[in-house]
Amino acid sequence: MSETLTAGSEVAVRLVKAGRTKVRYPAVVVSDDGTHLVVRAPWAGAEARDFGFVRFEGGDVFTEHYWRDRWYAVKEVRTADGTLKGWYCDVTRPTDVGPEGVVVEDLDLDLWVSADGATVLRLDEDEFAASGIEERDPDAAGRAGLALDELEALAHAGGFAELLGAG
Repeated sequence: MSETLTAGSEVAVRLVKAGRTKVRYPAVVVSDDGTHLVVRAPWAGAEARDFGFVRFEGGDVFTEHYWRDRWYAVKEVRTADGTLKGWYCDVTRPTDVGPEGVVVEDLDLDLWVSADGATVLRLDEDEFAASGIEERDPDAAGRAGLALDELEALAHAGGFAELLGAG
């Protein structure tokens, strides 16, 4: 059973991949309606990370949107001065919230949308194919593919404002 978190409280976010914790970091709860959870956290990497299409670095702020009933998470990325860099979307199993905090199982597929919406990139499809999930869990693989398609369609249709509550 997933618990509802209180705005302003701190929570640990744990991203799990292939059964192992990939990253764990503290965040502050912005809102939680029992289905859609929003947290805010600084860039959790020890060093800057340049993907070629965006660079995440110290001072960047991530406003992360998780759902307990959807197969993705959307992270709005801003610089320290508030300039929007874009949205990094992870395809995940529905988020679980419990005693250990927010637990998100990463399914390898990602989408990047630039701040102006002009660049929409599907990422890590090769990692997804190599993960073996299509053989191991074909239902989850199918849901993951549909989630990536949904995110891409939203990005091309004008962005995530409605999905994220316009703010």
